[in-house]
Amino acid sequence: MKIELPARTAVVCHDAGAANIVIATLLKTGRSDWRAYMQGPAEKIWKTVFPEVALYKTLEKTLKGAEILITGTGWQSDIEHNARKLAQSNKIKSVAVIDHWVNYIERFNRDGEVVLSDEIWVTDKYAMEIALDLFPKRTISEIPNYYVESQLYDIAQVQSCNNPELLYVLEPIRADWGRGIPGEFQALDYFRECLPKLDLPHDVLIRLRPHPSESLEKYNHWVDQNPLMNIELDDSVSIADSLGRATWVAGCESFALVLAIMAGRTTYCTLPPWAPLCQLPHSGLIELRHLSE
Repeated sequence: MKIELPARTAVVCHDAGAANIVIATLLKTGRSDWRAYMQGPAEKIWKTVFPEVALYKTLEKTLKGAEILITGTGWQSDIEHNARKLAQSNKIKSVAVIDHWVNYIERFNRDGEVVLSDEIWVTDKYAMEIALDLFPKRTISEIPNYYVESQLYDIAQVQSCNNPELLYVLEPIRADWGRGIPGEFQALDYFRECLPKLDLPHDVLIRLRPHPSESLEKYNHWVDQNPLMNIELDDSVSIADSLGRATWVAGCESFALVLAIMAGRTTYCTLPPWAPLCQLPHSGLIELRHLSE
């Protein structure tokens, strides 16, 4: 699908996932005449890629006179939801980019208020099948994923380490599966229990990479509780650098796991047996719960 955007295109993003895809798509056009409103991780990405393009201060100013709105569909903020709502009230066409393979309906729901976009963009056949099933009355388009293309190129440029590393990609789970402990820590504990079954070098360096929405300090206590493991917190700016150094990659349902599979890394899903099934549809993902069986 070739993407052609009108001159008065408004863009609103918060979470890193969709922002990376949207911004890479805009960059590919060679233009810089965008009306952009960004917060959170998306703002940092925007200022890196388009430092010369100033951000608008409000949604109202961003959408004023716009012909089309492009938003992400993240969890960390309501700005994308509010932007779609504002576009709807002003009869501006809206497009929502879904960057993952889970929770499609919930992405458009805030406290019971559902605001769908006129069109939905996805980036692979798996997401297309899910979206067509869930949104039969909406226009669904599969667009090129220029962000993934650039990441795979950058991963290939990273020199491998002399000492093998495992990268653990963290993410907030937003569920405790009835156990009173955040799911991300249950998955870490389960990963620790399964380590002997993975036949990794006994002194393998395990790098924990927090999600962009998390602080580095969040996992300090867990690291302190596991002094016998060779653990470091990964503060690399680029996920490509982190994946490029790694021989193995682990995590729950992060998009980075898909990147790892595409980059040829041995990739593990650490969701424990009592958690819901992993919703990543890609082949090549090794689920630790199956090793236990």
